Amino acid sequence: MKIYLDVMGGDNAPQEIIKGAVMAKRDKNYDIILVGDEDIIKEELSRRGEGENSFEILHAPEVIDMSEDPIKAVRSKRNSSIVLGCKEIKGKDDCAFVSAGSTGAILAGASMFAGRIKGVKRPALGVVLYGVKPVLLMDNGANTEFKAQHLLEFAKMGSLYMQKVMNVASPQVALANNGTEESKGAPLYKEAHALLKEKADNFLGNIEMKDLFAGKADIIVCDGFTGNMILKTAEGSLKFAVSTLKSVLKQNAKNLVAGALIKKDLEKAFASFDPSNTGGVPLFGIDGAVFKAHGSSDALAIKNAIIKAAEFVESGFLHDARETFAAMKESDAENAE
Repeated sequence: MKIYLDVMGGDNAPQEIIKGAVMAKRDKNYDIILVGDEDIIKEELSRRGEGENSFEILHAPEVIDMSEDPIKAVRSKRNSSIVLGCKEIKGKDDCAFVSAGSTGAILAGASMFAGRIKGVKRPALGVVLYGVKPVLLMDNGANTEFKAQHLLEFAKMGSLYMQKVMNVASPQVALANNGTEESKGAPLYKEAHALLKEKADNFLGNIEMKDLFAGKADIIVCDGFTGNMILKTAEGSLKFAVSTLKSVLKQNAKNLVAGALIKKDLEKAFASFDPSNTGGVPLFGIDGAVFKAHGSSDALAIKNAIIKAAEFVESGFLHDARETFAAMKESDAENAE
């Protein structure tokens, strides 16, 4: 298996990216190809005591900045790390591309140069959140405009991911909404509810976000704007809760003793929410494994993103996704006749 790693993307590139690659290779011995400016990569490898031949390098002299217009950037910078990485994994089941670069550029590059799985109208970002049990939230930023059909696609891809990667035998799907009743939500969400009820496997209905971590569903689908708002709110709430807890534990000697006693348990409980531990999130619907790491990823986050990407490839998700959407397309064609 080959893992193509974008060395030029992210706030901490290239130092932390290459450090993460070294950590992953030492731990898992993956075949990691560093994608970026060859001179910069060789200089950083040398600084870390790594020989020039310790990693294969795919020279990418151009860099897409976070502030650039994503579509214009991938069209004009054909020798950027994002474009070359996306080209390498197109239609392949034995490799992955990992990047902490611009989400918009990764989405545009993957759509243009790796292409979508036949039958998929919109790719989506999915992130696993950990509460009573893991729940996959998708989309969380790839699409701000949508149709009901897109949410059905998300449900299908999400169910397959939870089965293949998260080992959930019969994943249950819910639709994010402002109430559990079928009549709730904007017109498109009402239409999506009806479609999911008809065609999605194990559809539970609407779910309110007060139950995001309650373990009531395995997959929660929504449009990308809503999903990103949910994700950012959850992240902010968690940070506030941790900050408040730390403040309480430091108030007096009694609380300090209590904090020392439960410190390891608290660290274990919050570990699954740490971006460094979760690594990256897959871009669903692309005909190749593309993983988006957080823009502020440190070396540990990059290492774990590489591991997650490898697990995604090994699961056989892409092969099964192609078959699933081919069957859906055939079924829709038969129903149209």
